Amino acid sequence: MRTTGKVFLALLSVVALAATGYAYTTLDDFQDNVGTADALIVDPDDPAAPPADDGATDILLVGADSRTDMQGNPLPLRVLKELRTEEKAGVNTDTLIILRIPKNGGKPAAVSIPRDTWIDVPQGGQAKINSVYGVTKSNTADELRRQGKRDNAEVERESDQAGRTALVKTVQDFTQIRIDHYAEVGLLGFYLLTEALGGIKVCLNNATEDKDSGANFPKGVQTVSGGEALSFVRQRKNLPGGDLGRIQRQQAFLSSALHQVLSAGTLTSPDKLNQLMDAVKKSIVVDPGLDLLEFAGQAKDIASGEINFQTIPVVAVGARSDDGQSIIVVDLNAVRQFVAGLVGRGEPAAGGGSAPGAAPRQNESDGVTCVD
Repeated sequence: MRTTGKVFLALLSVVALAATGYAYTTLDDFQDNVGTADALIVDPDDPAAPPADDGATDILLVGADSRTDMQGNPLPLRVLKELRTEEKAGVNTDTLIILRIPKNGGKPAAVSIPRDTWIDVPQGGQAKINSVYGVTKSNTADELRRQGKRDNAEVERESDQAGRTALVKTVQDFTQIRIDHYAEVGLLGFYLLTEALGGIKVCLNNATEDKDSGANFPKGVQTVSGGEALSFVRQRKNLPGGDLGRIQRQQAFLSSALHQVLSAGTLTSPDKLNQLMDAVKKSIVVDPGLDLLEFAGQAKDIASGEINFQTIPVVAVGARSDDGQSIIVVDLNAVRQFVAGLVGRGEPAAGGGSAPGAAPRQNESDGVTCVD
């Protein structure tokens, strides 16, 4: 099962809450009740470490497909059914976005890294980038148990920490961008956020169905929330471009969410604000140094809807690895040049941008982008 766009929606909700002034009235309670995890361990003596100041504040946004809440507790079967998924061991990071906020006040960019991107991984050799967190977590948990640790909660926390740290280092090595902050949301968090917002309006060029994700949508404009929203953003089959087509869905969904939550009247209800605040606190894990309200102030261009959605340049989609996996092949230098160029450190490489497929078109009456 695939999930996309989750963590960006959580941070968007923070921006919206700050824009209303609501979050500032409960600052201590809000910040103190958001989960934290220190994933930003950078060895200062590592000659391969990217420069600390690259002209932007870079936040790694991670959407995980874990079947747990943000405290690591397994989700009950009834909740999994609501999420339109099933029990599954391990965790994959099915959303990876670098949110680049230029320090000179320029336009922010949200850069998607496809989950199937074939890269060098910490455990040696090559694998899909979405496997780094889960493989490291599993290996660390096994080692902790071999060392005699029997407290499952402690093993979960320490192995999660190892997985997150490995993922940050991998993304840094891959892009040569220093990650300044980390934010993660799981399946349940995305569900809660879309429910709190009353659903997100989307538009499809054609009717579509995918039994694996639970997607079953008619052509045209419609509002999705909860399990339906999860199906909309995680659908991969029957889409042009496979993994890249799914990213196009994600970007259209987030653009619509930006428009909706920042429109007049969306967040005027005290009950809705309370529900959204509660959903954010249950949904997101961030590094201890990420001040959410300071972030909301930095991201004024996001709050006005001015954000540049991009996807790293790719060489081939649906290629095959030596062991038969369907992968996305990239040119490492082209990726690094492209990502750096988004804040003026170089010229963007050709090949970045939105995913392939039918060109998105705006539905003039509803203000949403129609996609496949």
